[in-house]
Amino acid sequence: MSVNAIDAKLLTQMFLCGAKELEDHKEHINELNVFPVPDGDTGTNMSLTILSAAREVNDLGDASMKDINKAMSSGSLRGARGNSGVILSQLIRGFGKVARSQDTLTAPVIADAFERARDTAYKAVMKPMEGTILTVAREAAEKCREVVDGGEEDLDVIFKAVLQAAEDALNRTPELLPVLKQAGVVDSGGAGLLCVLKGAYAGFGGKVVDFAALTEEKKEEPEEAAVEEPQYLYKEKFTIYLKNVSGKAGSRIEKDLTEYINSVGTGLVCMLGSDRISVSVNTNDPALVLQKALVYGDLARITIDNVVFDSRDQGEESAAAQEEAPAEEEPAPEEPRKPVGFITVAVGDGIAEIFTGLGVDYIISGGQTMNPSTDDILKAVDKVNADTIFVMPNNKNIVMAANQAASLCEDKKLVVIPTKTIPQGITAVINYTPDLDADANKENMMEEIGRVKTAEITYAVRDTEINDIQIHEGDFMGIADKGIVSAGPDREATIMETMRKIVDEETEIISVYYGADVTAEEAEALADQIREEFESCDVEVQKGGQPIYYYILSAE
Repeated sequence: MSVNAIDAKLLTQMFLCGAKELEDHKEHINELNVFPVPDGDTGTNMSLTILSAAREVNDLGDASMKDINKAMSSGSLRGARGNSGVILSQLIRGFGKVARSQDTLTAPVIADAFERARDTAYKAVMKPMEGTILTVAREAAEKCREVVDGGEEDLDVIFKAVLQAAEDALNRTPELLPVLKQAGVVDSGGAGLLCVLKGAYAGFGGKVVDFAALTEEKKEEPEEAAVEEPQYLYKEKFTIYLKNVSGKAGSRIEKDLTEYINSVGTGLVCMLGSDRISVSVNTNDPALVLQKALVYGDLARITIDNVVFDSRDQGEESAAAQEEAPAEEEPAPEEPRKPVGFITVAVGDGIAEIFTGLGVDYIISGGQTMNPSTDDILKAVDKVNADTIFVMPNNKNIVMAANQAASLCEDKKLVVIPTKTIPQGITAVINYTPDLDADANKENMMEEIGRVKTAEITYAVRDTEINDIQIHEGDFMGIADKGIVSAGPDREATIMETMRKIVDEETEIISVYYGADVTAEEAEALADQIREEFESCDVEVQKGGQPIYYYILSAE
């Protein structure tokens, strides 16, 4: 007996089964990542995206078609992580735009919904590329339309044809993207979408999943923060706008300033931009630091906080709160709204300290090893009391989620600076100019990050070949802005080969951010090697503390 329509209850079960199928196969999808890096995460990102929607759908129970599609759309949009996750959320959103207005989904409605899903996903991508999840979505929609227009009404027949078209499209992705063919894999995002379609078809056929256990969120008790008595009285931040100085001269000034400030303070973060130096330091005499800084240029964005009194106040307030334990605690007064705030994505205590020292208001923990969701970014926005907020994703796989957050944010203006690396994010923050409006600042920051070349050093988790580079499991790899540029069993040799790919005759400053698995001594030894080979460049070493990536390197 044929089935010619889907009601709200059946759509719910199909969606939950699709989510469960993707969750069950996420590790396999992760392994399809072209780059053999230890943090390939397409499957994880897509699974977390659809689970966010499935949680909302599951919580509804019996509901109308409109409410189910609304939950599918809003849950996936806010839960979207990574580029494939964002595209999946747009597919779900597009499908729902058609389906939500119907009581039941017949063959013509489903064909319209598949086409709307395809169109919505393609529009969400600035430069759509074939051989990806988009190709699988497009060919599945085209087959659905072809079969329905041919007069077929039996949904079982239609879904089988759609599944076969999606699988065929996935198998052809290596022919459309040479990098997939060379690596010997199909597109991971397309594989994720096929999982969703297969799971949905199983649900259509009567499969039932107990989704409650899968959607339960783990609740962790927050750790009580200890208030430590700092050694220095003041936390001081400011920016020096250099007077007719740039390049090598700016580097010499930064070096002189760093040596002086270290003699009168600690915890120094000193970052050089094209025409400015941003400084953050703990000191007992802020005036001495400012007097020294005035020698080199004009000062702006000066803040001086008495951290001893602040920490004592916090400790006293905490103790008083524990003693009194009032039944109803009055909310703390909100600080005045600022005109501008900054949010960035980063992982590693050293990287976080650098961004904090540069005046970033909120740091979302994440990056290459864990892409934050659209909702994570929106929650960070809620915590920054500012009219305009600049967001630096610092990873190409987070830019789409940041843009999606900007489109969903209603009460604040989000300006996404599409930084793809940590060094680009640092450069963007350094080059913010208070006297310019948001649009002018975005233009200036975009221009500056375009001058930053970045490379990351990690290790390979499998044998493969990319860009004609033979890579073996356990090899060290150098990954530059456009892909893997070197690989080999010797870490230092791989690093130096990578540096030769990103340093050119215009490079003036090389920055070395060392990770959690590298000692300060090892980083300094590497810096000496770099100085010896690239003697015309200034080399700076900073603690990054990032996991998995031994070094993040930049050339400007």
